[in-house]
Amino acid sequence: MKVLVYGASLNPQRYAYLAAQMLHQKAHELVLVGTKKGDLLGQEIHQPGWMEPDVHTVTLYVGPQNQGNLLDYLKQLQPKRVIFNPGTENEMLRRSLEAEGISTEEACTLVLLQTGQF
Repeated sequence: MKVLVYGASLNPQRYAYLAAQMLHQKAHELVLVGTKKGDLLGQEIHQPGWMEPDVHTVTLYVGPQNQGNLLDYLKQLQPKRVIFNPGTENEMLRRSLEAEGISTEEACTLVLLQTGQF
């Protein structure tokens, strides 16, 4: 499954880093988008706005204050699902995505992966 980590980080203390690492370990195809350039797990971190075909799930690691153009981006990307990790919850964005036919979930990607619910 192709998973886009939005808010990817090179900092091993960040949950976005841990999620990317666990997704990689579980053999998911990773797409990384973040504000800081670099390579993580052999994958380039792309700048916000990066378009990738056939993304199944977007897992968010940016708070509502940094979600300004996210609706337009996600509408263009057309993932099947968007996961709002703790601290990223945004009811207006969630409702707008649902209206576009994009499934949303308020959950922790790490927990979903560890419990086989991803």
